[in-house]
Amino acid sequence: MRNIQAFKELHNSEEPLLLGNVWNPQSAKVYEALGYKALATSSSAVAHSLGYEDGENMTFDEYLYIIERILKSISIPLTVDLEGGYGNTTEAIVSNVKKLAEIGVVGVNIEDSMIADGIRKIIEKEVFYEKLNPVVLKLKEEKVDIFINVRTDAFLLGLENPIEETLKRIKLFEKIGADGVFVPCIVSENDIETIVGETELPVNVMCMPDLPDFKTLKRLGVKRISSGNFANGYIYKKLGAAGQKIMAEKSFLSLFI
Repeated sequence: MRNIQAFKELHNSEEPLLLGNVWNPQSAKVYEALGYKALATSSSAVAHSLGYEDGENMTFDEYLYIIERILKSISIPLTVDLEGGYGNTTEAIVSNVKKLAEIGVVGVNIEDSMIADGIRKIIEKEVFYEKLNPVVLKLKEEKVDIFINVRTDAFLLGLENPIEETLKRIKLFEKIGADGVFVPCIVSENDIETIVGETELPVNVMCMPDLPDFKTLKRLGVKRISSGNFANGYIYKKLGAAGQKIMAEKSFLSLFI
């Protein structure tokens, strides 16, 4: 059932909201059975599962079909990684978000970088503001109730002075009226504490090898934790190893041990 308020409240709980990042109904059902309270799509994982590279190479309609199938398979909230919005105009992005809300999606991620010619680059903050602000205003005007989590990629892209750049962007996100901020690839406890301390928005971090454990993230004030496409990559790496073993042993026995 679509319950935006319940999803928003999960960002104000004492425990950080741990999201299961999914790419099809099968993965979503696994996380729900484990007791996760909410799920999120990984656009990268969905794209790879359909034979595309990340970066809005699949069509929105293809993505929407997968999202619909996931929603029909679960009973817990689902938020969607919308990348840059899958549209070049305010009207197109708003239309996409409305379609997601209509089928039961409770939130979207929109990011401030883009992939062009296979290279991800940050969008100038003023340009991104001019892109996102009218989208949020239009959604509010049309009373589309959805959690807008804005992703900023200063750490992901290894920009110079990522703390300073991230904080400047967060101030713009606050001005726009975002509901949360996502800072992938931030791992330093000091950096996380600084970001959390400078905004009232719930801060979302992502799975990385050096990310502090969940107890520490809770202490630092993090409110949302994502796994990105890493679970998907891990599973298919294991599948490759299993397939290689079958070929080497000329037997399926290893699948049943």
